[in-house]
Amino acid sequence: MSFELIIQKYGYLAVFLGTFFEGESPLVAGGFAAQRGYLHLSWVIALAFLGSVAWDQIYFFAGRRKGKAILAKRPSWQPRIAKINHFLDRHQIWLILGFRFVYGLRTITPLLLGSSSIKTSRFVVLNIISGVLWAVAVGTAGYLFGSAMEAAIGDIKRHEKIILTGILALGLILWGFQHWRRRKTNAARPSESAAP
Repeated sequence: MSFELIIQKYGYLAVFLGTFFEGESPLVAGGFAAQRGYLHLSWVIALAFLGSVAWDQIYFFAGRRKGKAILAKRPSWQPRIAKINHFLDRHQIWLILGFRFVYGLRTITPLLLGSSSIKTSRFVVLNIISGVLWAVAVGTAGYLFGSAMEAAIGDIKRHEKIILTGILALGLILWGFQHWRRRKTNAARPSESAAP
C-alpha cells in the first residue's frame, strides 16, 4: 500500500485517536495532509474537536467521581495543581477556555476541574467552545505550514514522508521529554524530603 493510500485510509482515525490521547502533532500532521490533498481540512478539524472534547469530558467526569483521590496519588502533579488552582480562583472561564492550549495541562486540568465545585453545564459549554477554537487554530496551522513548506521548497511531493514523520516525531519527543521530566521530579522528591 502506498504512502498516499495509507494516509487516506487511516489519516482520519489517526487524527481522532491522536487528539483523544493528547496531541497537537497528529492535528498539525492532519492539517498538513489536508493541504497536500490527502484529507479534507473540515473533517480533520471536526474529528480533532471530537477527540479532544471527548477526552476532556471523560477526565472531567472521572474528576467528579474520584478526582481528589487520583490527584493526591500523583506527587509530580502538585506544582501544576497549585498553578491551576491559582488561576481557577481568579480566572475560571479563561482557564477552561485556555488549558488545552498549554502543553502538559490537558490531562490534569479536567480532573482538577471535575473535583472542584464548577457546574458541569458550565464546563461542558466552555469545553466545547475551547475545543472548536483549538481544533480550528491548530488544524489551520498545520495546513498553513504545508503551504509555507510548498512555497519554500517548491516540489514538496518528494519530502512529504519526511515532513509528516518529522511532525509526529517532534510530538513524540516533546511527550517523551515531559514524561522523563515528571519521572525525574518524582524520583527527586523522596531524597529532598529526607534531606536535613
